Amino acid sequence: MIALLLFGSFFLFLGLGIPVAFALGLSAVVTLVTTDGVQVLDVVPSVMFPSMSSGTLLAIPFFILAGIVMQYTGISQRLVDLAFLIFGRLRHGLAAVTIISAFFFSAISGSGPATVAAIGAILIPALVRNGYQKKHAVSLVAASGSMGIVVPPSIAFIIFAVVAAEFGKISISRLFIAGIVPGIIMAVAFFIAALFVPRVRELAGLPVRTKPDAEAVTGSTSIGTSASGSAGADSAGNGGSGDSAAGSKTQLLTANGKAASASSGVSGTSRSVGSGSVGSADPTVTVNPEGGFGEIMAALVKAIPGLLIPVIILGGIYGGVFTPTEAGAVASVYALIVGVFVYRELTWKDMPKVFLESGVSTAVIMFIVGVASLFSYVITVEGVADRISTAVLGVTDNKYLILAAITIILLIVGAFVDAISAFYLFIPILVPILIGVGVDMTTIGVFMTVNLAIGLFTPPVGLNLYVGAGIGKAKLEEVVRGILPFLVCAIVALLLITYIPAISNWLPDLLGVG
Repeated sequence: MIALLLFGSFFLFLGLGIPVAFALGLSAVVTLVTTDGVQVLDVVPSVMFPSMSSGTLLAIPFFILAGIVMQYTGISQRLVDLAFLIFGRLRHGLAAVTIISAFFFSAISGSGPATVAAIGAILIPALVRNGYQKKHAVSLVAASGSMGIVVPPSIAFIIFAVVAAEFGKISISRLFIAGIVPGIIMAVAFFIAALFVPRVRELAGLPVRTKPDAEAVTGSTSIGTSASGSAGADSAGNGGSGDSAAGSKTQLLTANGKAASASSGVSGTSRSVGSGSVGSADPTVTVNPEGGFGEIMAALVKAIPGLLIPVIILGGIYGGVFTPTEAGAVASVYALIVGVFVYRELTWKDMPKVFLESGVSTAVIMFIVGVASLFSYVITVEGVADRISTAVLGVTDNKYLILAAITIILLIVGAFVDAISAFYLFIPILVPILIGVGVDMTTIGVFMTVNLAIGLFTPPVGLNLYVGAGIGKAKLEEVVRGILPFLVCAIVALLLITYIPAISNWLPDLLGVG
């Protein structure tokens, strides 16, 4: 009866259009008042405040700040430049560039929507102009962005470690390392899906260069995006900062049919991207499959400060130099130094906007943590979790059947509820069941996180889809029609991660991270 009241009221509030966070809090309060009376409401602040003030969760605002700072410094553009110069010459090179750029930016932001916002402003228009249908361009970026909560540092892993601590020992450091191989598997799955995506022209994905008489493109198109409070303005439209390299400039086809710089090689001009629909290529543009070593090295040099962030974070944690929370602080300070003194694209005038954006994003997450912890508290104290666990194990104790059933449940839930809320909702219920059938905590953490990562680009409420559709100026209904190949390949990757525990455990065991 209590379980029916709790979950029934929650889904009722969702059906009425109430945001997930408020639906969680209201359903918990309704259940408490109905079962124990109004006087029990004094437990609400005593549950919410300690959950939000946990020292471990202090890592979240630091990683959010680092990610937003790196967006303002143009690191996403530099990562795309480097990936394009290395892989863009391949037949499906632009898809590879998108996935690789998303992987590396995921290792900076820790957030799916932030990753989509950062690379989408650059790559969605380029994908469209290079032969991909808009629905597939947006879908590829939205799916690739889901790696943001799997590849370390991951805000989702931090939340899982905090919530699941009462059921078994698991460290954030181990979860961070455990997410690397599954993240790579997801990247491969998305690339395989991209191979089956129909394109308008065979030119798609190849690097192009202007002929000597090609009209140069000057001016700039500044693109800034915001993703649900967790993704700030991207610096794709910032002017050049004196970056230059020898050789001709590698270019992408943009919305106006001209060539706009997508790499180093232009000094004092903006990196410009468009957002139009697919059209014919400019006749002055021709394919040149040769890559310039000098351009690649120049792009690598400019991308190194950004590429060092995950190295510093994971190296410091693994080396015992600092904790995950301290790693977040170090990443934030490093990002500020890079933005102000190295790239010089972050000015002191930008600081209030950067810190305000970070504060709003943190407040949103912490509010969700507070109300979700109240919901989790009701599940625990009212015995809902124990009754569900007993009922499930009474039906079957077959580990593989239980994993299959939980996978289906989480895939459905992830399509409606964000990862943080889902963790507080289901960890108290599912973790005891999984531990009871012999699944280790590392596999549980990774398997649940990958499940919910898929939810980020699963309709109807996949947040990455909304962010990508907004950037690509596409209707959500159109984007949904293009997501199927990526969804199918992601589910195949999920099944591998779920049923082969070594995928999650091999690397942390090899490195001795407990």
